[in-house]
Amino acid sequence: MGAMNELINRGNVQALAGILANRAPGTRWSSVMAVASGLSELSLRGRTDKVSAALVADFRQIPGKDFSTAAVTFRAALADPGFTGWVLWPVSEAAVTLALESDSGTDFADCLALLTELTPRLTAEFAIRRLIARDVDASLRAVLGWTGHPDEHVRRLASEGTRAYLPWAVRIPALIQQPEATLPILNALYRDPSDYVRRSVANHLNDLARHAPEAAVSTAAHWLAAPDANTAWVVRHGLRTLIKKGHPGALALQGFAPASVAVTALRLDRQVVAMPADLRFEFDISNTGAAEARLSVDYAVHYRKANGSQSAKIFKLAALTLAAGETRTLAKRHAFRPMTTRVHHAGLHALELQINGIRHGHTEFDVRT
Repeated sequence: MGAMNELINRGNVQALAGILANRAPGTRWSSVMAVASGLSELSLRGRTDKVSAALVADFRQIPGKDFSTAAVTFRAALADPGFTGWVLWPVSEAAVTLALESDSGTDFADCLALLTELTPRLTAEFAIRRLIARDVDASLRAVLGWTGHPDEHVRRLASEGTRAYLPWAVRIPALIQQPEATLPILNALYRDPSDYVRRSVANHLNDLARHAPEAAVSTAAHWLAAPDANTAWVVRHGLRTLIKKGHPGALALQGFAPASVAVTALRLDRQVVAMPADLRFEFDISNTGAAEARLSVDYAVHYRKANGSQSAKIFKLAALTLAAGETRTLAKRHAFRPMTTRVHHAGLHALELQINGIRHGHTEFDVRT
């Protein structure tokens, strides 16, 4: 994360203070300048929070010290092309903090509008979460209106900012408790002309599938009934987790109906994997039915955990069609290497196939780290 942390650094925080000083003459941005040199030990999120708090502190020194002052200043700063990049994350967070502190009935709505102006410079998907958490209904009404905005960044914000499990972002329990709340937004955007927006819609649908799988499948079915050239990809990407889990409805939408197959035992090229190394495996699969079969073939690696138990992770292997009576041999190499996202533990592991959601075989092997 070291390189990511430097997305907000001393140089661009000092530059931010300079831009704001040019747009609000006579204002001293002493708090922002003071924190600029104290960021080196902080994470990107920590830097964001510290710079945001400094911005709020400096605005409180300005007569009026309210959200409207910040909104005027930030909108004026948009005239400067240097007012862009990751340093705008604390800017959007500061705007939200001041809006939520405001007693004015109009500042909440104006803050949402300000985020649409900032998001083309840097996504406001993180800052908007606190506004949604404060008033879900008012926020989603405004966001739904953004689905027709001419700027793709604003349309993406409508989808990305309302995801249930947006990475790096605070959770909003109401979005999980009311899975239908964001469906009008997705229905308006799944055929968006921008790939940038459609990817967000697919990821949003995948989030929805985690806590409301039937709603995700029925939504995808609705889209496939009125598709465009990109809908099949959006649905496939949006249902990817359900496909890996073997959800029957998700599999059926992708054309993977229950099938009669015979699968041989997995053949491993080694019984002991001494890291770093690849484990190669192969097997034969036969269509024993009387009709052609379309198959989604995945495999599960049952990784050993620190406490000696196992936890399975599903990986894609192939999608194929077998004629009645046809047999095919499939092979795969799976890497066992040190990773920042997974800690490997020595001991017994296992490999298992999953075909159209049904598990086949269970072959064990040892891993030595």
